[in-house]
Amino acid sequence: MKKLFLSFLYIICAYFSTGYAQTGVSVSPPRVYFESDPGNSNTQKVTVTNVSTKNSLDFAVSLGDWEYDQKGENVMYPANTLPTSCTSWVTIKKEDNYFTLAPGERRDIDITITVPNKLTDKSPVSTAVLYVSQMNPVDDVDSKGAHIKVSIRSGIKLFHKLPSAKNKKLEIENLVYNQPKNTLDLFFENQGDVWTDGKVYTDLVNTQNGKKTTLESVVFYTMPGNKREMNISLPTTLEKGKYTASIMLDYGDNNLEMGELNFTYE
Repeated sequence: MKKLFLSFLYIICAYFSTGYAQTGVSVSPPRVYFESDPGNSNTQKVTVTNVSTKNSLDFAVSLGDWEYDQKGENVMYPANTLPTSCTSWVTIKKEDNYFTLAPGERRDIDITITVPNKLTDKSPVSTAVLYVSQMNPVDDVDSKGAHIKVSIRSGIKLFHKLPSAKNKKLEIENLVYNQPKNTLDLFFENQGDVWTDGKVYTDLVNTQNGKKTTLESVVFYTMPGNKREMNISLPTTLEKGKYTASIMLDYGDNNLEMGELNFTYE
């Protein structure tokens, strides 16, 4: 229950920070990558901006854990919950733990990850999430003109890997036609030792008339060991017939994984 509650808070706050309200915070980049050996440190910078036009905002910085579920959605946890957590390695300057930004003001925050000399977990990849939370709710107006209280929390994903982690490898495990849901269900696994992101491209060829339909590409994100299920919706305008579906996972650096499926669309 606690895991779901944290995830719900994160989604609501992200909604407010990018929606119609005139109070908000911009934190960039949303994903920060670190690389260092045991015993060494690496520092990266994030920028927090108060995009409000009239309100000064008080912010507090905290840490947590996250992972992807089977569908690739983010699931949030308290700090030091997951075996791949690196929250205990993260340090931030004392003056950056709590600060105030005037309307339009921005602040750079240095995030340092120091890897222990000895690692107890065998995974060469670790993660954390850094939260920037607004501590003083302010009055605002929603899209329908109703008065609301807005308090924002934005999350920045932190990724750390050892220099030895270089192997990107995805493996398609199955591809099936789900007739009741009108989808192609793709199952694949990240068998490498580093995070692997990319796009899925899908082509449908009607084997009876040769007509080709190209679907919109879909972005995916994975971590080592992730098993992923992706449901690719078929167009409602697709004509009935026999098809060959060609699926290609493109995850950069000329890394491709391909699969085919013959099915009848009725």
